[in-house]
Amino acid sequence: MSIDSPNTEFTVVINEQEQYSIWPTYHLVPNGWTEVGVKGKKEHCLAHIREVWTDMRPKSLRDAIDALEH
Repeated sequence: MSIDSPNTEFTVVINEQEQYSIWPTYHLVPNGWTEVGVKGKKEHCLAHIREVWTDMRPKSLRDAIDALEH
């Protein structure tokens, strides 16, 4: 299986900083990343990420800014 194959299935993953990525299902998800439960073709997974990842700043930055504002 190739990552460039149109038949490759991916899973959507998220890290501790709430940053998203896709990972081919034929490989183990790397340490520090967690599957979110969305799997499918590349475009399906990327569409999900576009829908849910509306603030691309890392969580630590968002938390720091929030702390300064309160």
